[in-house]
Amino acid sequence: MPKPPAHDTASLFGPSPEEPGRDDAEKGASARSAATKRGVGACAASNEQMSLAASLPAALRLGTSSWSFPGWRGLVYDRDASESVLARSGLGAYAAHPLFRTVGLDKTYYRPAPREEFARLAAQTPAEFSFLVKMWRGVLEPDGDPRSGAAQPFLDAVVATEECIAPAVEGLGEKAGPLLFQFSPLSFGGKRSERAFLADLRRFLAALPSGPLYAVEVRNRSLVGAELGELLADCGAVPCLTVHPTMPELARQSRELALDPTRPLVMRWMLRANHAYAEAKELYAPFDRIVEPDETSCDALAMLAQGAIRAGLGVWVVVNNKAEGSSPLSVERLARRIASRFEG
Repeated sequence: MPKPPAHDTASLFGPSPEEPGRDDAEKGASARSAATKRGVGACAASNEQMSLAASLPAALRLGTSSWSFPGWRGLVYDRDASESVLARSGLGAYAAHPLFRTVGLDKTYYRPAPREEFARLAAQTPAEFSFLVKMWRGVLEPDGDPRSGAAQPFLDAVVATEECIAPAVEGLGEKAGPLLFQFSPLSFGGKRSERAFLADLRRFLAALPSGPLYAVEVRNRSLVGAELGELLADCGAVPCLTVHPTMPELARQSRELALDPTRPLVMRWMLRANHAYAEAKELYAPFDRIVEPDETSCDALAMLAQGAIRAGLGVWVVVNNKAEGSSPLSVERLARRIASRFEG
């Protein structure tokens, strides 16, 4: 059976910071001072941000798809710092932002991380923090990584469990949020091959250990429908609704996937419909301002979040810089939009 790349000793997120033996609550309370000692601190939150955060339901977890962006000085961080410094020691400062209750772990998509790596990250965040973890692409790409020279274990539940799920759950503990299986656009020769994929996906999900919240994100419009929604519900997984040019609008995704009204809601606000990823990155860098507001997506995210929260469900929303230009500012815009729906 093909094996995933070995866990390197070096961290995926830079050298590991020191970890004094403290419990999560104390660790969270000292996140700002600890981050400052390591070279980067949290930007002081405004009274408006603090008030907004206090008004949001506890079940709502907003955050960004990563944290290592130097352009966030004055928005998240209190000083200039390189991407490598932020990757290594910026998470504590990020987690001190009053509106950030989650973050996406994107690099685990490219290479599995060991349990110790997840534990180091968890130790830098407060007790109520939650991680959305992308699973390794090796189990999600039928043709494997062309650079590896070998086929990958596509939809292999054993590899996914041993190399991706177990390390994340054991390392993050109670801070493990959705474990995301994000499929890139898949090539289908017709409905028969689509049905074969869905059958394989069902077998894969059914073989995973129970307990974690599994989320599945597809990038093929043709897969968005009741068959996928029912499959996920049967297997105890949830769809990850996504704002992305390859996908229908959020309202249609929600409607056609027939969301399970008893399961948490997971959404990602990734990329505007009028740009390719590289184009948006060039246009929006250094990600310190809203360049192109996307009111339609913001409204749709807020409406879906409101409905799930009123149903007593947990909600995760992760925002990318390429959504509007600056994910911290998009998070704040979305938080205000959601809060306004609960006023009165």
